[in-house]
Amino acid sequence: MDRFVQFFSSLRLTLVFLALAFLLVFAGTLAQVNLGLYTVQSEFFRSFFVYWTPKGAHWKIPVFPGGWLIGLVLTVNLLAAHITRFRFSRGKIGILIVHSGLILLLLGQFFTERYQVESTMRLEVGVPRNYSEDSRQTELAIIDSTDPTQDSVVSIPASMLEKGGDIHPATLPFTVRVSKYFANSVPAGPMTGEGEKINSKYGIGRSVWFAAAPKTTQLDDEDKPAALVEIVNDQGTVGSWVVSTWLTKHPWVEALQQEVGGMLNAPVDRAQSFSLQGRAYQLALRPTRYYQPFSITLLQFHHDVYAGTDIPSSFSSKIHLNDPARGENRDVLISMNKPLRYRGETFYQASFENGDKVSILQVVRNPASVTPYVACALMGLGLLAQFLAHLFRFAGKRLAPAQPGKKISAARPTAGAAGLPAAI
Repeated sequence: MDRFVQFFSSLRLTLVFLALAFLLVFAGTLAQVNLGLYTVQSEFFRSFFVYWTPKGAHWKIPVFPGGWLIGLVLTVNLLAAHITRFRFSRGKIGILIVHSGLILLLLGQFFTERYQVESTMRLEVGVPRNYSEDSRQTELAIIDSTDPTQDSVVSIPASMLEKGGDIHPATLPFTVRVSKYFANSVPAGPMTGEGEKINSKYGIGRSVWFAAAPKTTQLDDEDKPAALVEIVNDQGTVGSWVVSTWLTKHPWVEALQQEVGGMLNAPVDRAQSFSLQGRAYQLALRPTRYYQPFSITLLQFHHDVYAGTDIPSSFSSKIHLNDPARGENRDVLISMNKPLRYRGETFYQASFENGDKVSILQVVRNPASVTPYVACALMGLGLLAQFLAHLFRFAGKRLAPAQPGKKISAARPTAGAAGLPAAI
């Protein structure tokens, strides 16, 4: 046990993992060129190990410690060093406070990476909205639209679709069979030269094919997954549909729907509808939605531009917040430096579309948002306390009276520059 504690409290371990942290940041920065920022964040910094997969293989091996492992070892190292070496005294209270702030900073960053959720809310003037969307995560929404007053939605995350096979939602009278899944896709035709493609016998997939595409690495772009989904019940296959975020997020589908619908003499629904056992269902692969117990309505959006240009300089959205459960029914102005904080969510003014008719808010939920401020305040307080402790100790020594019987030596005075007698 002593050897175990000595290992984790050693200064050598601290130096090794600090060096590994520098190497990880350097390697991750270089990897962004080919992998993109979000992939690097996930694989390098939000993981315990960095893995390497041989070309053409489906297995991977760890080759380097990830950000979470490095942070964990440094935290344990700091705690073990305190337990074994630190002896509490009034003069060392500043050191204790500084290290407490450092530990809080490390833990707060871990919880931020683990639990922070970022999404966007797209607001049109006069249209209430009670959900935001995650542009980096997708879900298959199975919507029971039988009741005209409300929808019942079952969502399946993309991580389950990627595994393929049968998915059995407990509240639905059928099984969802994922035959194909593309993490990123492009629209294609049956005779174009792309690789593997998917289409379906029902819905818009009869006329639009989708081909697999490499995952995007651009910050201003996002993956557009596609899947071939089959609905199966006890009597057999109900039908198969192609679902993709291309069909739920892109305006060219509306023109395509009209063209295909004219060819088929029937409208084509981008939501991919079907009926089963007297109930109406829709299928849609869409960005993951986070629903709120309140609604926000855009009343007015305004943006200023720099003089002599059309470059926006500031944005602001006047919204109406309606929360019946809490009795909130008020107007709020959200601007670039003045976000709305409500029910653990922070709404920032991010962008706009379609002139001044559509405002885009960034929505952030971070349970550990205050930890960096508290940690930095603790470290600053600890440094100040340590400085004052040393200052008072030094001042006390300078002002302390000489001890009795102690001989104090002094240099013999000499003649000054003006040639004055030494006695003077």
